[in-house]
Amino acid sequence: MTQPATGTAGSPGSPGMTLVPRDGQRFRFDAGALCLELLLTGGPGPVASRYESLDHPDGLLAWVRDCRLPAGLDADLVVTDDATARFRTVRDALWRLALARAEGEPYAPADLAVLNEAAAAPPLVTLLAPDGTRAWGAGATATALLATVARDAVDLFTGPHADRVRVCAADDCALLFVDTSRPGARRWCSMTRCGNRHKARAHRARTTS
Repeated sequence: MTQPATGTAGSPGSPGMTLVPRDGQRFRFDAGALCLELLLTGGPGPVASRYESLDHPDGLLAWVRDCRLPAGLDADLVVTDDATARFRTVRDALWRLALARAEGEPYAPADLAVLNEAAAAPPLVTLLAPDGTRAWGAGATATALLATVARDAVDLFTGPHADRVRVCAADDCALLFVDTSRPGARRWCSMTRCGNRHKARAHRARTTS
């Protein structure tokens, strides 16, 4: 299973995050949606929990800096232990919902309730800055941030790309992403990692058969 030990934001205009698995071979991964980027912080179960980064408020603030949200949100955002625990609860529910969506299974009612409760709160306020960029409204809270992530999930699961939520096709990778490409043929978390490994294995199989 491939999960990040750390993540760093991409360069401006470059979607996705740089992941550093335990083997140290960093690679670019574009989850395709804000809500799916939250899954990079850990997850439910004994395997994903080994990579837990939301065990402290600093872990959540680090994710805020690294994810696809515009920069600057973490400057005034106050995150408590209780808020971080709520993020873990919603993230774990989102893991199961995204996996159910990818595998064509029904959603668990309890997970839907968790996501919908988070989405019901007012989201973050964004403003248009004088230089034409997006700015954050004053008074951003962890609850509003969580609502923004949850609403992004609602938009994803009810939008045009809902049927493109997928798990990486590699047997040893469990990264979830939404394929937003025009052809809709994405199979791998990253062609530079799992995609290339698959091609290398296929090449070896052809040359040794």
